[in-house]
Amino acid sequence: MNLRERILAVYRGETPDVVPFMLDLSHWFYQKHKVPWDLSKEYDKPEYDLIDYHRKHGVGFYVPNNCSFYDVKFSDDVRASVSKSADGRVITWQYQTPLGTISRQRKWEEGSYSWAISDWGVKTRKDLRVLGYALASRTFSPAPQRYQGWVDYVGDVGVAYLSGPGYSGMGQLLGYWMGIEATIYATRDWPDTMHEVIDQINKNNLKCIDVAATYPAEVVILGDNFSSDVQPPAFFEEWSRPYYEEAIKRLHAAGKCVAVHIDGRLREALKMFRDIGADCADAVTPTPMGDLTPQQCRREAGPDFILSGGVSPNLWLPEVDVQDFKKAVIRWLELKKQGPRLIANAGDQVPPGADEEKIRIMRDMVEQYGMYS
Repeated sequence: MNLRERILAVYRGETPDVVPFMLDLSHWFYQKHKVPWDLSKEYDKPEYDLIDYHRKHGVGFYVPNNCSFYDVKFSDDVRASVSKSADGRVITWQYQTPLGTISRQRKWEEGSYSWAISDWGVKTRKDLRVLGYALASRTFSPAPQRYQGWVDYVGDVGVAYLSGPGYSGMGQLLGYWMGIEATIYATRDWPDTMHEVIDQINKNNLKCIDVAATYPAEVVILGDNFSSDVQPPAFFEEWSRPYYEEAIKRLHAAGKCVAVHIDGRLREALKMFRDIGADCADAVTPTPMGDLTPQQCRREAGPDFILSGGVSPNLWLPEVDVQDFKKAVIRWLELKKQGPRLIANAGDQVPPGADEEKIRIMRDMVEQYGMYS
């Protein structure tokens, strides 16, 4: 079987010949090759060089990053803009609405090869309502030809996951506009306004979900970079579960599988998404950086929830002994003894500065120790 066939077999509940192996190499690849990573624009063409690297080295591909798979427009009374500073190191996103104007900023950090948030855009209850007004005004038009371009170029080297509308209402606040601390305080200080705005955003997001359901995609990926210390069960139940449960229901009705990006604390998070019918937990990060061992992940996930992940980001770095890396790969692959709902992957991404040789080592180990007899 090729890499694509193995991945799809797992989603169908079948047993492939070998545990599928795929990685999100984007961040590592950008840093290694000094590829400009511009968050101020979306990309409408496949990342040919990145996909070529996966193909050349026998690594499964699955994550198209920062891609424009839909045409998004705002209502006539909302002006959405993105601008860069003269030196290109600061990006500003702004929404101008009849209720007011908000903006947020990210600043380039060369050391981590990433865009750090330097200014949160929502600081008052009024700002919160501006965000809700702006995002509730979006309309989504299908652009399946752009997604198909990725599918065609990836070919049998993997499965191009289709991204949904991005973060949920709560995810927008936690990850983009308020930050964790301010968002948690706001749920206590302005609960009615928070529910109003999050419901506005989520209702609009479901319009994009309905568009995604029409695409020729096997897997749709959702998620807010979930971590159960940020969204524990009671919090998730109130603020996020209704949206995700409905989104998964609609995508399943259209014959799609759903992966959810869970790249933080796993205890309780795996159960939360297992219980609302998601098919796969993506970016699963076990110990040493995560809070569960591989065996504990499987016990919490149950036998039918796909676990995609396995090797903690710190283990990829050159200063970590290769034997420790190999032990982590083996521990993850041992889960195949409990059933085929398993994908060998990194815990989230292969990090910038990772030892390139470990990519080859994991590929070869999966072929050797990941065989189903």
